[in-house]
Amino acid sequence: MTARTIFAAAHVVADPNDSTALDWDATLAFRHHLWRQGLGVAEAMDTAQRGMGLDWATAAELIKRSAADANAEGGLLACGAGTDQLAAPPTGLDEVTAAYTEQLSVVESVGAQPILMASRQLAEIARDADDYHEVYGRLLGQLSGKAILHWLGPMFDPALTGYWGSEDLDAATETFLSVIEANSDRVDGVKISLLDADREIALRRRLPPGVRCYTGDDFNYPRLIAGDEHGHSDALLGVFDPLAVVARRAMSFLDAGDSAGFLAELEPTVPLARHVFEAPTRFYKTGVVFLAWLAGHQDHFTMLAGLETARSAEHLRRCHELAAELDLFADPELAAKRAALR
Repeated sequence: MTARTIFAAAHVVADPNDSTALDWDATLAFRHHLWRQGLGVAEAMDTAQRGMGLDWATAAELIKRSAADANAEGGLLACGAGTDQLAAPPTGLDEVTAAYTEQLSVVESVGAQPILMASRQLAEIARDADDYHEVYGRLLGQLSGKAILHWLGPMFDPALTGYWGSEDLDAATETFLSVIEANSDRVDGVKISLLDADREIALRRRLPPGVRCYTGDDFNYPRLIAGDEHGHSDALLGVFDPLAVVARRAMSFLDAGDSAGFLAELEPTVPLARHVFEAPTRFYKTGVVFLAWLAGHQDHFTMLAGLETARSAEHLRRCHELAAELDLFADPELAAKRAALR
């Protein structure tokens, strides 16, 4: 792919005999599937159940194993670094910064691009915009390369309400932009997951030169990626986990300069995306893993922490129907048989 940089945030496959552990073979095989489609892998992100079943120790091992496979495959890899190893509420900004630093060192040690994930612990103790400036400035200043900054909205994680120092999104945006501007030489791009296309467009038009906007809008991604006369968004999307094959076909049109063909390929996928990510949005991982099971990428529908029960049988049946209408399954009979089990 040449027209855009595209990451799929990848899910993990639980061990069917132990819902606290991973099936490493199936988990890594899925990453190879994404790389074969020409997509980058965004590893150990919220799609991989960070903060909802995947602990830091396992995430660190996942990052190391994925990096080894990415090097062998020649695949693009970016990895999430956060503060979720903190077992108790942090005592101050220094403790949050140290937790971030520990995770960043793992990501950088394997040669992956770091993604600075939004931190529940920072959201809990930050008093104002200045605290965000202090923490992000210290973290970005110590990196050997450039990072992607991640703004995950409260619809994905209610614990992140008020991130960047305010529940007013206009005020939060100003702080976010000022952090980027103060550290633009260390910021590759920003991932915006607010499910608000107009806000994302307005924000990306104000980014410093050379700083990418990676859309995380799983409702409005086709037109955000297609762009307009003022620019476009690249992508770091959980929905591209089940839509990898379609994303590859769509991007071939964009690489050829055919925006209309790109939209014609990708826009029909939006009803499925909006269903998978419907409120409570944080449970979208259940639909993503369900679709991977239907598609034959894993042989069971067991998730870390029992998250397979987070969506109703009716919701999952509709996931199957919408995916089948898109011809997403290489083996439609297998998908139908498995869907009937729910």
